[in-house]
Amino acid sequence: MNHLLKAMGVWIWGLIAIGLSVSLVSVSYRMLSVYRSHDLASRSSSDSQVEPASPSPQHGETTKQAPAVLSDADGDTSRRGAIAAREANAAHNAAQANQDALNSLEAAERKAPPTNESKPSQEFQGYSSISLDKFKAMQSDYEAALSRGAYKEEELVRVFRALFQLAVALQQTAKAIEYGEKANDLGALKSNDLLIMSQFYYQQKDCKNSAVWGDKAIAAFNKAGQAPKEVLYQIKLQCAADANDTGAMKAALYDLVRLSNKTPYWNNLIRLERQDERDDHNTLMIYRVMFDTHSMNADTDYIEMAQLLGDAGLPGEARVVLEKALTSGVVKEEHKERVTRLLNALETRADAEMKALPALDAEASKNPAGQLDMKLGEVYFGAGDYQNAATAISRGIDKGQLRQLDEAYVSLGRSLAAESNPAGAKQALAKLKSVPNGSPRVLKLWNLYADMIPEKVSEPL
Repeated sequence: MNHLLKAMGVWIWGLIAIGLSVSLVSVSYRMLSVYRSHDLASRSSSDSQVEPASPSPQHGETTKQAPAVLSDADGDTSRRGAIAAREANAAHNAAQANQDALNSLEAAERKAPPTNESKPSQEFQGYSSISLDKFKAMQSDYEAALSRGAYKEEELVRVFRALFQLAVALQQTAKAIEYGEKANDLGALKSNDLLIMSQFYYQQKDCKNSAVWGDKAIAAFNKAGQAPKEVLYQIKLQCAADANDTGAMKAALYDLVRLSNKTPYWNNLIRLERQDERDDHNTLMIYRVMFDTHSMNADTDYIEMAQLLGDAGLPGEARVVLEKALTSGVVKEEHKERVTRLLNALETRADAEMKALPALDAEASKNPAGQLDMKLGEVYFGAGDYQNAATAISRGIDKGQLRQLDEAYVSLGRSLAAESNPAGAKQALAKLKSVPNGSPRVLKLWNLYADMIPEKVSEPL
């Protein structure tokens, strides 16, 4: 188990690194639009000869100017009135510029470039070289205006979100968390912002708060009718692996399968579920999920599955498994002789079953119990005749007296899925819930498999 967790930990870290890079690229791209929009707004205020109270086009000059202060020598009423009016206009222009910037940010979010996982770091470096100095100046001016009290209370929602995203773009983790919490208290953060908060807490090795913000992000994505990002569950998975919490790892992998249906997640989930299984029947049922989801990638898994099938009296299905192992190229050189020898033995048994098929069919049709029909269906399944397999197994279920009803529903579901009947496959697998004393982990895996069967028969599982 420890070896498995360690191997999975390295794999998860790689996935999260990609997710973090993509998020930072997206934020940097959006903040460029903030700067451009704000630059235009500030230039407009400069043309009107109004002193800006928020980021201006000449950031260096703005930060060097001393604030206007009334001395005892400047006591005439008209001058006081002019300065007060100027400060009021400055605050108004700051709020307007900030609104324009955030409107631009929302538009940029909808038009963000594709986040190709093969080049996120290069894109991020390109954005950084163009904009980091401008972002720092913007941040400084926003903070200066904030400290002067230039913003009204209702304007702080937009201000703190802008400061949060600037800190993200500048990779200022602590400051981003600080501004993110303030922005969230004001209801300013969107789903992607909440995702970034989860990532930043994760970078701080604070899995507890990362999970809190991750759950907020997932809820926000769901509320918006959008699928949550994979990295949210990847972080949950890594935190669970770090804590050696196998249950939490399984929960995260179930969510990742539902979200993406990717074979690496299937593979790691099934490997975890198989670790503690000691019953051969249940182990075989778990292997069938791995085989049907195309997530079996180790020759030892193919070999063990074939041996279990052979022991269960299913040489035809076992032969299919080993043939797949050989054609997929996963069999190691040191195992090829063993696989070939096992395959030859299985082929002899499978051929004998096929020759006896007419006699078995006749006998099964006369027998009032369904066990022979179940056996007949399994022989048809091993031969690739899924239509006759489904017919025979359905007849056997209807007759009753089956020793392993769970296997009957699984075999029926697999046959119907292979026959491009997704609705029928889902219905058959749903009946696993009614089987008494069934394995909870087997039931959960096949329920997940059923959920992932596509409605359109042209789509792969």
